[in-house]
Amino acid sequence: MLFLLILIAVLLYNFAFIKGQLNIGTAYGARVACSCHYVGGRDIDDCRKDFEPGMELIGLTVDDERKRVMASVPLIASATAEFREGWGCIMLTDTQLDEE
Repeated sequence: MLFLLILIAVLLYNFAFIKGQLNIGTAYGARVACSCHYVGGRDIDDCRKDFEPGMELIGLTVDDERKRVMASVPLIASATAEFREGWGCIMLTDTQLDEE
């Protein structure tokens, strides 16, 4: 029981750092997967091979209609990359996503 309380305290103390790392990881994942899928023409499941070790928690969602890939860790972090002809894959801001 004491171990569990210590673990929770450590997680709460480091939550800002953990959230920051997950934000970076989801942005990286969205950009890499978008480029792999739309520029490289590979299947999205095959694009996971390009992820760095430790990115297993990141889930990918593809929107082929809008040519977007969203990477997320549920309830903590998410990022979206969109393929644009001539530009490649660009990251979308929360403002851009909210405007739709």
